[in-house]
Amino acid sequence: MRLLNLATRKLIVAVSAAVFAATVQAQTPPPASSPASSSSQAPSQVQTQTQPTNSNGSYIAIDPLAGVKYDNRWDVSVGLASGHIHAGPNLREGADLGGIDLSASYWLTKHWGLEASGRGYLGTSGTAPNSENLNGLFVAQYMFLGGVEYLGPHNKHVALIPHALVGGAYGDFNTDLRGNTPGPVGPAAFYDNQVALGGAFGGHIDLNRSAHWVFRITPDALLTGYDGTSQYPHTQWNFGISVGVQYKFKGKR
Repeated sequence: MRLLNLATRKLIVAVSAAVFAATVQAQTPPPASSPASSSSQAPSQVQTQTQPTNSNGSYIAIDPLAGVKYDNRWDVSVGLASGHIHAGPNLREGADLGGIDLSASYWLTKHWGLEASGRGYLGTSGTAPNSENLNGLFVAQYMFLGGVEYLGPHNKHVALIPHALVGGAYGDFNTDLRGNTPGPVGPAAFYDNQVALGGAFGGHIDLNRSAHWVFRITPDALLTGYDGTSQYPHTQWNFGISVGVQYKFKGKR
């Protein structure tokens, strides 16, 4: 019995020693890695953390102007227009008119093209001096022009395109005279309705929004040559401007 108890006690002591040794080994921290190994592992960890993914919510940058090439053969534009005229040879008051500007271009080379433009301006005109208390009479001007344009300084964001257009202008000055006879003097010092010389000299300021769509601003000096008896020249130079959009067709030069 004593021998059994002695053996049992030795076995218990041995098992306890083994368990204690295993516990101490588990609690001992691992040896510090060398600086070289740390530095070699850091880039890979950084790359793993910063590598982009294609999962939902990731941001992909796209340049909407990447396809702007200035190699289209045709383009068209439409804009809201504003212009100023004098509806009679001796009227002190002018007319600020509003309307629409439709233009189309055919490009012959990289820089030179042909442009056609149709413009309509409507509004009311001052009437001073007159003896019939007339005021705010309706007038209109329609212009049909053609000429050349030149692609000037440009990049994918903006382009400057000067042009010189000539043609005709039709002036409607008599529709609202309320029974009065038009003439250079008298109660209604207005021009007769007529077709006259017309022109537009200025150009386009194009702000590209994509490969095909453009926001267009067109300031011009508007030329008209209405006929009438007056001590003043009948040729008029007035400021006009239109703001709108342009579309470039896919066909290339």
